[in-house]
Amino acid sequence: MNMVKRVVGALVVCGLVAGIAVGSMSGQGRGRGQFPGGTNEDGSLRPTRPVTGLFTQDAYTEYEILEPGSESFRIRYLPETTRAGATEIVNATRGGSEGSGIEVYDPRTGNPIKFTYVVEDADTHAIHAPLPIPVPEGGIGRVLIYKTYKDPRTYMMNGDDIVWVRSLSGYRLGVLLPKGFAFLSSNVAAQMSTTESGQLRLAFANPSGQSNPVTIHAKKTTATFEPTTYTDMFFDDIKTLYDLGAPEGRTFSVEQTYSDYRKGETAKLDSLAYLALNDLKVVDLDTAKVLTPSRQGADMSVPLDVPIVNDRQSVHLRLTGTVNDGTYRVVNGELTFSRTLHGLRNTVLLPEGWDVASVSQSGTIGRTAQGRAFVSLINLNGENQYAVTIRAKR
Repeated sequence: MNMVKRVVGALVVCGLVAGIAVGSMSGQGRGRGQFPGGTNEDGSLRPTRPVTGLFTQDAYTEYEILEPGSESFRIRYLPETTRAGATEIVNATRGGSEGSGIEVYDPRTGNPIKFTYVVEDADTHAIHAPLPIPVPEGGIGRVLIYKTYKDPRTYMMNGDDIVWVRSLSGYRLGVLLPKGFAFLSSNVAAQMSTTESGQLRLAFANPSGQSNPVTIHAKKTTATFEPTTYTDMFFDDIKTLYDLGAPEGRTFSVEQTYSDYRKGETAKLDSLAYLALNDLKVVDLDTAKVLTPSRQGADMSVPLDVPIVNDRQSVHLRLTGTVNDGTYRVVNGELTFSRTLHGLRNTVLLPEGWDVASVSQSGTIGRTAQGRAFVSLINLNGENQYAVTIRAKR
C-alpha cells in the first residue's frame, strides 16, 4: 500500500482546481481555460493528458445564497493537503469576487485559526490559513473556511426572481436558497432537500472534476417546506481504494478515508459491517497517530483524543486492511471483481499487466504513473450501496 499512498498523495495536490493552492503551491493553475486541454485557434479542443487521478472531489464547497439584492453568497469550504511538512493552506479568491466575513477553524478541535488575507491587486486576494501542525508523514492537513463573496456577475435579480450562475470545478457541492424562495430551474442533476431552517437545498457532485457551469433560477414563494431526512451524500467525504493483489492469491487491500462528525468521545467504525478487514489499522489523519479499536457489543470504535462537541468538529480517519472473500477471482484467464460498494467514491486498482475489459457501472478509466489500470466510480444515486462488476484480461 505504500506505493498507492504516495500516488494518492501526489495526485490530490496536482488535482487542485484553478485558483486554489496548497502550501508552497500558491498560484498553481491560475488562468486555465474551462477545458483543461485548452483550445486550438479554430476553436477545436486539445486533448488532455491521460487520467491518472485515483480520486477527485477531495474538497467540499457549500454556497448559501443570501438575501435578494445583496449580490452575495456565503461559502463553507473544506480543503485539504497530503503534502508532508506543509504548514498552511492557501485559498485564492476568484477574480472579480469581493471577499469578506472570513472565518477559519481547525476541524479537529473546532477552534478558530488566525489567518492572513493578502490583497495583491483588484483581482488577486488569498486566504493564508496556517495548519494547526505541519502535515505529518501519512497524515492529511485540513481547515474549515467560511467566507462571503459579493459578485454581481454570479448573483443577480430578474425582477423578483433570483438568478445564480457560476462555473464550479472539481468539487462536491451544495447550494442553498434564501428562505422563502423555491426553485424555478436548475441545469444540473442534484438531490434536493429542505433544511431544518426551511431552506431548499441542492446537493450534487461533478464526476468529471472539470468545469461545470451551473445556473439556478428561483422565485418567491408562500409555501412552507418541511425538513426532509435525506442525507447529503455529497458532503460525505468517504473514499475507498480496493488494491487488487496477485490474482492467484484472490486477496485485495483496502484503504478507506473519511470524516465523522458525530458527537462523542469515540468514533464508531461503521464500514466494518461491510468490510471484513484482516490486519485492521486505524489512523487519525490529523496527527498520523494509530488508534486502537475496541469492541462495544457488535460494534467497533476508536477513542478520540479530542471529543467532538460542536458542528465545526470532526475526526478524519484512515482504515486499512486486507480482504479475501471470493469477490475477487480469476476464471479461465479472466479477472473478475464483483462486489457491492458503499459510499460516494470507490476506486478499484488492478494488478500490474491487466487491462479493463468491462465495467457494469459508469466509471472513469485511468492508469497510475506505474502503469497500473484503475476504475474510479462515483455513486450519484441516493442509495449508499450499489453492485459493481469489473472484468479484466491480461
